[in-house]
Amino acid sequence: MTLQTLSGPLLALFLGYLLGSIPFGIILTRLAGAGDLRAIGSGSIGATNVLRTGRKGLAAATVLLDMAKGTVAIWLAHILFDQAPLAAFGAFFGHLYPIWLKFAGGKGVATLFGLLVGFSLIGTLGWLGPLAYAIVWLGMLAATRISSVAGLSAAVAAPVAAGLLGRLDLALLFLGFALMVIWKHRTNIGRLFAGTEPRVGADRG
Repeated sequence: MTLQTLSGPLLALFLGYLLGSIPFGIILTRLAGAGDLRAIGSGSIGATNVLRTGRKGLAAATVLLDMAKGTVAIWLAHILFDQAPLAAFGAFFGHLYPIWLKFAGGKGVATLFGLLVGFSLIGTLGWLGPLAYAIVWLGMLAATRISSVAGLSAAVAAPVAAGLLGRLDLALLFLGFALMVIWKHRTNIGRLFAGTEPRVGADRG
């Protein structure tokens, strides 16, 4: 294998990581004068913590942009390099471990949804995949009002949906992503077992 044949996959991985590592939660809260997100609530850079600033619009924008960076990474890598899975891994890993924040990133729920949308957009996964993810995510959030429960449930639904749609290759990829989401939620899981996990609107999580 030559450097030329490796260039496409490496560039796709690098492109995905660069896009995934953009910390939209921090950028938006700073631009809005809401302070350093890492000093608020749980210190996470995701939308749930942005919501603790009292800015619902910023939280919604964070969700959309964290989703979009996953979708855009896949779309660009597919067009430029035909390497969507590598870009997906790069984007997801970049969101969880951005070099700009000393590898302390988000928990990946919104970005994982964006990846499912991206694979559907390029025709690799049926639209029932992201639809199932959204239904589980929003349904569990409405039922429990616990962000971590909703996010964990949706992440687990991703490989199941891909498998049921006959894409075992993506099911394995999403299974890896789901395990990473679970790992990033380990503190939340501990609080769930202790009965101390806050509901949406609480001051930590």
